[in-house]
Amino acid sequence: MDAAMQIFALRKAFPIEEKYSMVDQMRRSSRSVCANIAEAWRKRRHRAHFVSKLSDAASEAEETLVWLEFAHRCRYMSQIHTDSIDEVYDGIIGQAVNMSRNAEQWIIR
Repeated sequence: MDAAMQIFALRKAFPIEEKYSMVDQMRRSSRSVCANIAEAWRKRRHRAHFVSKLSDAASEAEETLVWLEFAHRCRYMSQIHTDSIDEVYDGIIGQAVNMSRNAEQWIIR
């Protein structure tokens, strides 16, 4: 949630012509990470659903990283901001992968 809110705040500095393309996609993918993690947590009674939603969260996090790289290359974001948010999303991806690999720890029996 915090990472998505960081992106929400940063996007205010982007040019207006990016409002409905890059900004919209970045907001959607970053918010989808949170939503998929929440769905995974709720679906932890069923291993396959749990792992699937974690996979979706990791995929959305990776998409967010792509949009962040575009924003950086277009010079809408500084290297410091890009690196900081990249680190957060890399951590989210790592956690989702780790939870998927160790799903039995999290499954409600």
